Amino acid sequence: MPRRNPLTLPALTAGAGVLGLGVGALWGAHQISGAQRPAIPFGFSPFEVGVPAEDLTFTAVDGVRLSGWWLDRPGSDWPGSDRVAIVCHGHRGSKADMLGIGPGLWREGWSVLLFDFRGNGDSEDGPQSLAHYEQRDLEAALDLVAARRPEAEVDLVGFSMGAAVALQVAARDDRVRRVVADSSFADMHGVIAAAARGMRLPPVPLVQLVDHATRLRYGYRFAEVQPVEVVGEIAPRPLLLLHGTEDAVIPLEHAHRLAAAAGEGSELRVVEGVEHCGAYFADRPGYIAEVADFLRAR
Repeated sequence: MPRRNPLTLPALTAGAGVLGLGVGALWGAHQISGAQRPAIPFGFSPFEVGVPAEDLTFTAVDGVRLSGWWLDRPGSDWPGSDRVAIVCHGHRGSKADMLGIGPGLWREGWSVLLFDFRGNGDSEDGPQSLAHYEQRDLEAALDLVAARRPEAEVDLVGFSMGAAVALQVAARDDRVRRVVADSSFADMHGVIAAAARGMRLPPVPLVQLVDHATRLRYGYRFAEVQPVEVVGEIAPRPLLLLHGTEDAVIPLEHAHRLAAAAGEGSELRVVEGVEHCGAYFADRPGYIAEVADFLRAR
């Protein structure tokens, strides 16, 4: 009787499945936190929208050099010139993506800081993540504003990952007076699970494997990025949560969970029929006016 080969088809299939999950986990971790730059390093600037801006650089606590644009409203000629808005872009985005809302708030009377998170736009590479290491960048932006306008009230406006960063930083930094968070996720585990389902992949065990690969390769865990666990610390400062009903990237239930955990001073506005970060594009003038009115009225 011939000796049985241990590498039977079921064993090979199972081994390939495990190997595939492992490779998939490493790929997923890289997509989330690995360094990636666009093939063509050109983008729009405040010149294209007719707004005077100062190019500036500043440094995060871990030494990463960051790049920004300062849109200034000096003096007392403008109502609200004693306010500064820091605008935070999304994952794999740049400050150029914010050339709608940023100049919009500038025209409404705010001084505005647009900046690139680490590894994006004109900022240097550094340890990257999904709203973990980027908190250091926003903290550095707050330090910059405090040095330039020590008496100003500071508002944060963030989109997607930038919104999650804004929520976490505002929760522990009382220099932030008001927050607008558009399309934020409630917890990193949940948004990665949603992405897996969107690609028709099994969230279990893939998300756990990506979490493990992220810890080994990039030095943080999904459990360290949970805006829903800290959003209540922003209260009673004003918080506006915005989210679209058709968001396939970060499902609407994330916004409802954040709203349920937020305290006094928070408000959730659900925008019908729009996708991820789509409220601005559905009505650009109306969106700018709504954000400015919310920030101005509180």
